[in-house]
Amino acid sequence: MDSKSLDFVTRYLFSGGWRGVFRVLWGHKRFMKVILPETVSAIQGKDIGMTKAAGYDGKHYVYRIMNSPVGALKLVGSDDGLAAILWDNDRPKRVPLSIVAEDENHPVLLEAERQLLEYFAGKRQAFDLALDFAGTEFQRKVWHALLAIPFGETRTYRQIAAEIGALKAVRAVGAANGRNPISIIAPCHRVIGSTGELRGFAGGLERKAYLLRLEGAETKVFDFAA
Repeated sequence: MDSKSLDFVTRYLFSGGWRGVFRVLWGHKRFMKVILPETVSAIQGKDIGMTKAAGYDGKHYVYRIMNSPVGALKLVGSDDGLAAILWDNDRPKRVPLSIVAEDENHPVLLEAERQLLEYFAGKRQAFDLALDFAGTEFQRKVWHALLAIPFGETRTYRQIAAEIGALKAVRAVGAANGRNPISIIAPCHRVIGSTGELRGFAGGLERKAYLLRLEGAETKVFDFAA
């Protein structure tokens, strides 16, 4: 949103004081979904439940591409740790980070690749890496709950919601799971439907099934070649 548009929206919102603001926001769902997030972020700089925009905290990230049995993976990190593992078919805006350059020698990325290769070779069941999650407080709660799912086991979305104390927020848990930036290591592939069915996965359901088979997890069997 440019400065003129932001100024117009700001004056419109606050023309009736705070009561006017809440009256407008409560009554116009489209306004809330389309205009409000960008406006409030620009005015207040606060977390409003969306993934942080690229460059929000001034941090920059570098990347390295590695080959794997599930295709090319884009490892993204900072000096604080691994920030993302992105798929070759990932939506560009799913994980909005300010990635500034390729760095094939960054120690965080090299160590992440080494441990991932051990995982794919069946030699590693747990990862020991510094992680640099960028997201809302709720998203980070979900992502940290993913880290607690043991190798070879699965959890349902409802179980994750219960674990973080948000049993009524199953849909929000599903949305946060879909925004998980550090695929495989924060194992969102281990989250399945209540009857064992495989549901949405950023890398695609075939890759989700592959990872679960690699780990020996019991789920419904899908024949993707059929």
